[in-house]
Amino acid sequence: MRTCLLALLWASLSHCVDAMFLTGRTGVETGREEMIGDGAREGKLLRRFKRGWMWNQFFLQEEYTGSDKQYIGKLQSDMDKGDGTLKYILTGDGAGDIFTIDESNGDLHANKRLDREEKAFYTLRATVVNRNTGKKLEPETEFIVKLHDINDNEPKFAKEVYTASVPESSVIGTSVTQVTATDADDSMYGNSAKLRYSISQGHPYFSVDPDTGVIRTALGPGEMDREKREHYQVVIEAKDMAGQRGGLTGTTAVNITLTDVNDNAPGFSQNMYQFSVPESIKAGHPVGRIKAVDKDIGKNAEMSYSVVSGDGLDIFDVNTDRNTQEGVITVLKPLDYEKTMSYTLEIQVQNVQALHTHSQGTLPTIATVRIDVEDVDEPPLFERASYLMEVKEDAALGAVVGSVRAMDPDRTNSPVRYSIDRRTDLDRHFNVHSGNGSIFITRPLDREEADWHNISVIATEFNKPLQASRVPVYIRLLDVNDNAPMFASFYETFVCEKTKAGQKIQMVSAVDADDPVGGHKFFFSLDTEGVYRGNFTVRDNGDNTASILTRRSSYNPLHKSVYLVPVVITDGDFPMQSSTGTLTVRVCTCDREGNMELCNAEAQTSSAGLSTGALVAILLCVIILLMIVVLFAALKRQKKKEPLIISKEDVRDNVVSYNDEGGGEEDTQAFDIGALRNPEAMEESKQRRDIIPSDTLYPPLRRTAIPSQDNADVREFINQRVVDNDSNPTAPPYDSLATYAYEGAGSVAESLSSLGSASSEGDQDYNYLSDWGPRFRKLADMYGAEDSDRDS
Repeated sequence: MRTCLLALLWASLSHCVDAMFLTGRTGVETGREEMIGDGAREGKLLRRFKRGWMWNQFFLQEEYTGSDKQYIGKLQSDMDKGDGTLKYILTGDGAGDIFTIDESNGDLHANKRLDREEKAFYTLRATVVNRNTGKKLEPETEFIVKLHDINDNEPKFAKEVYTASVPESSVIGTSVTQVTATDADDSMYGNSAKLRYSISQGHPYFSVDPDTGVIRTALGPGEMDREKREHYQVVIEAKDMAGQRGGLTGTTAVNITLTDVNDNAPGFSQNMYQFSVPESIKAGHPVGRIKAVDKDIGKNAEMSYSVVSGDGLDIFDVNTDRNTQEGVITVLKPLDYEKTMSYTLEIQVQNVQALHTHSQGTLPTIATVRIDVEDVDEPPLFERASYLMEVKEDAALGAVVGSVRAMDPDRTNSPVRYSIDRRTDLDRHFNVHSGNGSIFITRPLDREEADWHNISVIATEFNKPLQASRVPVYIRLLDVNDNAPMFASFYETFVCEKTKAGQKIQMVSAVDADDPVGGHKFFFSLDTEGVYRGNFTVRDNGDNTASILTRRSSYNPLHKSVYLVPVVITDGDFPMQSSTGTLTVRVCTCDREGNMELCNAEAQTSSAGLSTGALVAILLCVIILLMIVVLFAALKRQKKKEPLIISKEDVRDNVVSYNDEGGGEEDTQAFDIGALRNPEAMEESKQRRDIIPSDTLYPPLRRTAIPSQDNADVREFINQRVVDNDSNPTAPPYDSLATYAYEGAGSVAESLSSLGSASSEGDQDYNYLSDWGPRFRKLADMYGAEDSDRDS
């Protein structure tokens, strides 16, 4: 009842206010005369006319829904007598279109439905003119028409859908996000734009501040659990009129996601895991995988595994696969089924990240892992990974160097057979006893050739040869003093003809292939049987060197130009070894400072650096070069010259080249003269010289009859030869040169060759040659003279 009375009172007040403004006139004041300023002093009266009517604004309700024009108010001038002589004119925003004025009485109307949210007020100007003269009777006055707001716009949110997130297990009142709505109505007038926020969907998890639109959590940490529910959709409602009944509302949706916190400890889904692994597995290989469960995600689900107890702490280890978060169990040491058949481990899992305050976990964090070792048929196993043995280099054949031992690790304990990998002992210095593994010597040893022998011994099961293993055996040869010392190099020196006794002419040193423990110690002396003991002597320097000294003051090269001095070198080891080295001393002519000037021819050759071996080598090279030259010349001479004609019968189409003079007409041995005299008489089946004769390759050719020599023409003869050559499959290539001995017919002088003459040598008259000219006259004289000689 109270609400109805308030509404009625508010409507009455609004109507009264509108009625007051519709009068359109704020006051009317009649004109009066006043004495103003200097005009009064001058005795003149100045009149000031005040405006007879004035106004400043009108109010108009927006969204008018009536069928008639909306009446705004009335404009009336004090000069209007009601006789129709005045005319009201309206200009400004919307004049003539939206707003119109009655020219006669000044009534102002709105022609259209107006929206305050589009334009809140309009500025207009009004004036009064004489209708007949158009003279302006009143100054132009500006006024405003304001639209009176009504609640015709609902609140609108900035987004249709909001997205927000909040950590799970947050305390009550944790801010999630803020939504904001706006209302296009006038916030200065009434409650049309005063908004209130409320939540229509999302209870009881979230709440919203009615004034600010801030959304907050409404439940405690135990209720907001991402693992139970991760996504929420909250619908927020904004209502104007301060949320009162009748107000307009707008809504928006807010999608809220609970982000993960590490509030769940990892745990194993089962208490016992069991794996089997062969005993032959290599160290570092995986045995199996175990995986714990963690309801969290991302970094909060990263886990770490560790072995906390068990009888395999030093045998196995566990690592975390970062891609799958699984625990990978690996082998650290070799396994032996015969020693341990199974192992038990206690493996613990925990998060890498620290747990949240309100963490929880229902699964066990420790699991038991049982690993069973499977038996594998293994090869024999040596007692050691390698063996080191020592033996003297002069040990007798068959002497035992040492022994190796291997056994079958399996329970069957099969017998083992030993052998040496001959690829490691190519010279077969050693062998091994197949039953007990004793290594003995089979060939003489020499430390100076090889001081170490590295061999491999193979152990195989007696019944299973494929089950084999090997072990390296390193044999060191101990040195025995079995090598005599000798000069470190070839020594050759000279002595001056004029010298002095005790003069040092050479220093020598020695080397020894042996390697005594205390180092080398050499002793030098002159051979007691030497024939030159009176000429030279040896002084041991005590440092493994010796000096060669003269014992005379002069040496005659004519008496002896070269001395061979034997020096005995003895080592200090046991058994003592010695050798004799020879020092070559040449007698030379020297200057005063003792520098060599001249020696004999042998000494000069030696000083030039050419030894006997070098001279022999040079001589051999020269002999070899001479032999090569002689052999090359002999081979060149023995090349056979190809005969001019292979067969006397095959004279067809031959081009013969020779450089000696022919025998004249009497030389008929090289050619078949009959072929030149009578080309038709050539045999039909002449064989080729460039290929092997064959009956199948040379079928008989049919030749057309050649005209007689008296009537045939050279052209026809050549054409016939071409046809024959083209039809012959065994003929030479097309670019071969063919020469035919046919002169043709029709010559006035006939043939000049005697080949075409009759076989009988009859008398001939050569005088007709004189008629042919001076060139043939000589021939006529020659042949004519022969005939006369023959007749006589």
